[in-house]
Amino acid sequence: MGEASSLLSGTARISHLEMKGIVKQFPGVLANDHVDFEVRAGEVHALLGENGAGKSTLMKVLYGMYKPNEGEILIDGLPAVILSPSDAIAKGIGMIHQHFMLVPSLTVAENVALGLRSSRGMLTDLKVVSERVIELAKLYGLLVDPSAYIWQLSVGQQQRVEIIKALYRGAALLILDEPTAVLTPQEVDELFVTFRQMVRDGHALIFISHKLHEVLNISHRVTVLRDGRVIGSVATEEATKEGLAQMMVGRDVGLKPEHKKVDVGKAMLELEDLWANSDRGVAALQGVSLQVRAGEILGLAGVSGNGQRELAEVITGLRNLIKGRVILGNKDITGKNPGEIMEQGLSYIPEERMRDGMIREFNISENAILREHHTQPFARRGFLNFPVITQYAGELVKKFNVKTPSLDTPAKNLSGGNIQKLILARELSRKPGVLIASQPTRGLDIGATEYIHTRLMEQRQEGTATLLISEDLDEILALSDRIAVIYEGQIMGIVERQNANAENLGLLMAGVRE
Repeated sequence: MGEASSLLSGTARISHLEMKGIVKQFPGVLANDHVDFEVRAGEVHALLGENGAGKSTLMKVLYGMYKPNEGEILIDGLPAVILSPSDAIAKGIGMIHQHFMLVPSLTVAENVALGLRSSRGMLTDLKVVSERVIELAKLYGLLVDPSAYIWQLSVGQQQRVEIIKALYRGAALLILDEPTAVLTPQEVDELFVTFRQMVRDGHALIFISHKLHEVLNISHRVTVLRDGRVIGSVATEEATKEGLAQMMVGRDVGLKPEHKKVDVGKAMLELEDLWANSDRGVAALQGVSLQVRAGEILGLAGVSGNGQRELAEVITGLRNLIKGRVILGNKDITGKNPGEIMEQGLSYIPEERMRDGMIREFNISENAILREHHTQPFARRGFLNFPVITQYAGELVKKFNVKTPSLDTPAKNLSGGNIQKLILARELSRKPGVLIASQPTRGLDIGATEYIHTRLMEQRQEGTATLLISEDLDEILALSDRIAVIYEGQIMGIVERQNANAENLGLLMAGVRE
């Protein structure tokens, strides 16, 4: 790892960073309430808390994206003025953001080069950047094509680009805001090897995650925030999942959903020899055949970018098939448009909730009726029936515990967990026969994840046939009755729940048949 070490070494060194009495207030919201936090070189300090607890806000203060109302930052005992990300980078602080800071219309190499000085003056030396990206990609197993455009990449591949950007700049202190949210267990293991080497090299890492097993695996200390305040700090070796969950939520949390026995019915969704291309025009699905039966959850596991997104889009009518058939109930829906498919009893929780599941500028009520806005009782003679819509949306918000200031609040102002609850409320209220749930808890906190899991299990009890597409192997193992594994667009095998474990699924996910 000597070569890797040299690539990661920043010019600035930070032995001890302290944030003292940090207060950050937005209109109507006290995001950080006199928060004290510190991290030392050679350690991973984890920052835990539910969505809205103030974690990301605190780190954006540290990175110069927000100016605190009160408090100070000390680097090695000396006050540090950080008014912009440029100031932070100059002081040796880097950040991997939870929401990607990438330009979709630019290539990987161009995104990595943004903001950096070039050896060619005003011109960007993309050849040098590309060579370094390839070098970093090989060293850390973050394989990505430097010439690929960001819009062509899967969510997981885009996360790799963010990580490469941070590694490229070689910060002394690295803020990791949900860096593993879109990675598989194998990718996380590889990433943790990198993080541990950085710690050995004297870097300080701040690790933000909702995944308690990852926090216990990688960190040395854990600090928990709730409602903008520090609840407590604990040495990782003295912490437990249950204890950390209780600190985060303020109550006992069920970490594993109850898996009751259900009488499985007939096949409600049948996929027959599906072939489809990706956005780049290469084969993404190669002969996929699956059945999902009433009252079961079929989990689809796989490394990001192996055809999961394309499969969901084919089923829901968002992507054209080259070959094959999709049978919903007893009807052939191949080639139908999304509206026609939804009318046949299919509901869809999309991977990209803000892009495909919501209209950002629409309010809660408008988003609640997106599927049925043109039907009675929501519309009469071509006009929206606003009193009925408001009543319906209010009932959904209450039933599904969506936290929002009002029904007129734009969807873009909700937290990730509440956006997902609203999508779930809309899709499940349609009483679907088949549910496609793609990455339903990605990036959500432990309380929201518990809620989503409970709802999915209730749908199973009610006889819904659910295809659960997830890159979180713990989620797949906890919820699924059967588990199919996809690799390079092909189904490598289907494993019954009682026979499934991380080891045999991991082999299939790597393309090794049993």
